[in-house]
Parts: sequence; C-alpha cells; structure tokens
Amino acid sequence: MKRTIPRTPRETSDHSKFDKRNTSRVGAAKYDGRHRFRAYTLRLIPIIALLFPVEVNAASLEPATLKAWDEYVQSANVRMEQRLSPGNMFLWVEEAPDRFARVRAGEVIVSPVGPQNPKEVPHGLVHDWIGAAFIPHATLADVLQVVRDYARYKELYKPTVADSKMIAAGEAKDLFSMLLVYKSLFLKTALDTDYESSYVHLDDRRGYSISRATRIREIEEYGAPAQHALLAGEGSGVIWRLFSIARYLERDGGVYIEVEAIGLSRDIPASLRWLAEPIVRRVSRGSLSTSLRQTENAVLLRVELAKRNGASGALAAETAHENMGIAELQALHLSR
Repeated sequence: MKRTIPRTPRETSDHSKFDKRNTSRVGAAKYDGRHRFRAYTLRLIPIIALLFPVEVNAASLEPATLKAWDEYVQSANVRMEQRLSPGNMFLWVEEAPDRFARVRAGEVIVSPVGPQNPKEVPHGLVHDWIGAAFIPHATLADVLQVVRDYARYKELYKPTVADSKMIAAGEAKDLFSMLLVYKSLFLKTALDTDYESSYVHLDDRRGYSISRATRIREIEEYGAPAQHALLAGEGSGVIWRLFSIARYLERDGGVYIEVEAIGLSRDIPASLRWLAEPIVRRVSRGSLSTSLRQTENAVLLRVELAKRNGASGALAAETAHENMGIAELQALHLSR
C-alpha cells in the first residue's frame, strides 16, 4: 500500500504558489503567442487579399465598369444640386444635431455614404465616404487659399502625396497633378494622376468644389530601378477613378468643410471579400480623416502667420508661406 506523506501548511502554500505562477506563465505565453500571431497576420491581410491568388493580381477596366461609375458620379452631382434647393441642408453635418455638435467641438467625423460600402458594380467596387471638420478662427478665403495651393500638397499631405504640381489656374477652374503613394497596401506602387477642379462661389460665406481625376496611371516598382508606368486602366486596379465634392461654409467663428471622396477600384474575389473589405473600409476612413486634419492644420498655421504679421498679414503670410517649410510652420504653431 502506497503511503501518503502529509504536507505541512508551508509546503502546501508553496506548492499552491508554484502552481499559480506556472499557470500564470503558461497563460501569459499563450496570450503573447496569440497576440504576436494576430499582429503578424494583420500585416499580411492586405497583401493576401489583393495579391492572392496570383491569377487575379492584374485587372483591366471594363466598359461596363466605367458605365456604372459614370452613372454613380452623375447621381452624386444630382445630390449636390439638391442641397442647393431652398429648404434643404447645405451641409451633411447639419442633418443630425449630434453630428453637428461633435464637429463644432473639434472632432473630425468620417462616415460611409449609403448602407453598402464599397458598392458592387460590374467587375469593380465604388468606395464612397464623406468627412467633415470645423476650422476655428478661419475664413472661407483662408481655406480656399490652402486647398488651391496645389504645389504645396506634397508638403501638406505627405506621405501620401509624394509630389504635386500646378498645371494651370483660373478663377473657377484649376488643373494640377499629384503622385500618390500607397505604402500601407502596396510596398512599391504609386499613382501618377492629373486633376481638374471647378469652384462655385454661392455667396460670401458658402461655396463648393468638384474635382475629378482626368488621368490615372499606375507605376509599378515605384522607387526601384525597374519602376515603370502602365497604361491607364491597367495594373492592380487599386484605383481606376477618383471624384470628390467639397463644401465650405463660414459660420460660428470659423469654416465648416466637408469632403465626399468617391473612388473606383477593381473587384475583390468573393472568397477573399470577407477578409479584405474591413481592411479597405478602415484604410478609406483613415485616409479621409487624416486628409481633413492635415487641411485644418495647414489653414490654422496660415491664420497664425497672418495674425503675427499684423495689418499686412495677408501679404506677409503669403510670402512666409512660400518661403517656409512645413516643419517650420508646425513648430511655429506648437510654440503658441
């Protein structure tokens, strides 16, 4: 018969502590393993979703896809025209008191347009997002001077905008170009784009603009010796078309700015859609939110420069803005 030796209270306590420590270490190891696996997997999801399987890596813009895009853009223009009718809200944020209060308090709000986003069209997806921000102590003129300063987009909106140039400027229409880099999704892919922007001044305090990409060419292996531009409508299909509507309203001691950004991309294979679409939505939301915040910061910096230069602020601010880099401007703003 096996003899059991009773443990003293101290032995029992020490053994219990050892078991707890051991269990705690095992649990921590399991948690750490799950955490690392999850972090590693999340970094791979965009690549898996958009580059696997190999046979669907390349995509071409089909006529049916382009037709559906044109129809969608037309519907967006109609919605904009309806906002100008008497009795209708000019701003999206005005349609909900809570939404308006949050933006007025300084929050940047971004939301999908419609119940389904992205929206399926033949062989493609339409991504439609709207965002809003309030820029205090600014005027409509302050905002327009920043958003129409295309040559400085590469400083104001980096790292997404790697380069930008003004092509032609007019009273109501501008032409400009941008080189867009999407490093979060494609390690060595960029888009060489041209745009046309039309501005409508409704009165001294309201206006809106409509911008569309007139040319989009994908650059493969961007930054490498083998980089090369593809024909329009060819490539991975990350972006085929871009269109946006921006509204501006000067009120409450500042300017409300809203941007509805619409893009057309290739379709996502059905087997990967459940994995890819949440990533696409998160990236789209984050991109628009960041862009609005960058616009707000640029306008506030310009206003600050004008205030510091006194009565001749407008001219002095313009000169300083041309000669000063964005890093110096940010330092000036933080010194307040």
